[in-house]
Amino acid sequence: MKFSAALAAALALGFTAAASADTIKVGVVLPYSGVNAALGNQIDKAFDLYLKLHAKDLGDHKIELVKRDEGPPSGANARTVVTELVTNDRAKIVTGFVFSPSAIAAAPLATQAKVPMLIANAGTAWITNLSPYIVRFSFSMWSPAYPMGTYAAKDLGCKTAAAGYTDFPPGQDSVLAFKTAYEKAGGKVVDEVRMGNPAQVPDFTPFFQRVKDEHPDCFYVFVPSGAHAAGVMKTYGELKMREAGVKLIGPMDLIPDYELARMSDAAVGLIVMGHYADDYDNPANKDFIKEWHAAYGPDSYPDFMSAAGWDTMAAIFHAVQALNGNLDDGTKVVDTLKGWSTDGPRGHIAVDPQTRDVVQAEHAEEVVKKADGKLGVKVLATFPDVKDECKVLKVGRCGQ
Repeated sequence: MKFSAALAAALALGFTAAASADTIKVGVVLPYSGVNAALGNQIDKAFDLYLKLHAKDLGDHKIELVKRDEGPPSGANARTVVTELVTNDRAKIVTGFVFSPSAIAAAPLATQAKVPMLIANAGTAWITNLSPYIVRFSFSMWSPAYPMGTYAAKDLGCKTAAAGYTDFPPGQDSVLAFKTAYEKAGGKVVDEVRMGNPAQVPDFTPFFQRVKDEHPDCFYVFVPSGAHAAGVMKTYGELKMREAGVKLIGPMDLIPDYELARMSDAAVGLIVMGHYADDYDNPANKDFIKEWHAAYGPDSYPDFMSAAGWDTMAAIFHAVQALNGNLDDGTKVVDTLKGWSTDGPRGHIAVDPQTRDVVQAEHAEEVVKKADGKLGVKVLATFPDVKDECKVLKVGRCGQ
């Protein structure tokens, strides 16, 4: 992607000009409007909460979050606001990015401006290959999807599976990851169903009816969480697919905790692969949940995006502390994050110094009804220290 000389000069000026000695501006790019605003809200709350609770840890330094609307999942608006953040606001780091098209569109800007771009969600595997300034703290689409393919074939007894997905890069990536592992383990994918785009929640009925008529053992579904996930569960229940013998499986996007709390019993028995749930029993998550409810109320729930947002902000704090607040050199910032690790709400995570992608445990989880009548998850199996298998196998653009 080419930039005009004027834009290149503006970007360079924005990142060489000195900011306040005590205030470090961090640009936040999240969807604050539209059907996907709830997704941005989950990360935004985590950013704000971490900053509120840990601001004193920075000593004389202060972080100012400069927030901009990521807009629809086309990437166009994200490109515009990132340009504004680095030229007008002189942000030293940009972070957020719910949608992969947004991260993809912004990647050349990170390279041109030499600004660290810390991803708190966008999961298309090869995004980190697009710029040496990108570090991801969330997941690759392959992180849950690849072990789910193995687990479905070997442990769930799924000899055949259909795959349904929202038709944009993460959905395509998720299904490729699942299919690669699933067929390697002996399963057969009998159909791949495109189910609309991420900008609006479609009527899932015709897609699910098609799969029900095919009667596979399992139906692997990827949607961009939030309202899409609620629509999936509603349709699965209404079509009585469980009763027809079609087991619903997928990544954790199907059961974000704030939606799971409102889902019907149709979700009970759903099997997902994920790396965070409100029910995880570790000290950091217990503290996280306690502080979250204190800040946002007992009926507000963090989810996997919130946990990634929390860890992303912890990484930003680490960089500020390690460099004594001098974040002018983006390469040095990235270097401080290579190999960084923490014990957060997800448990132990680390940044692979070679790929700049997160390494974390993935868990096969079953949705259950708890003693208090609410829905939650029970961990069935754990895959420790999962790396991005797309890069391990050098599949497609992951091998570039």
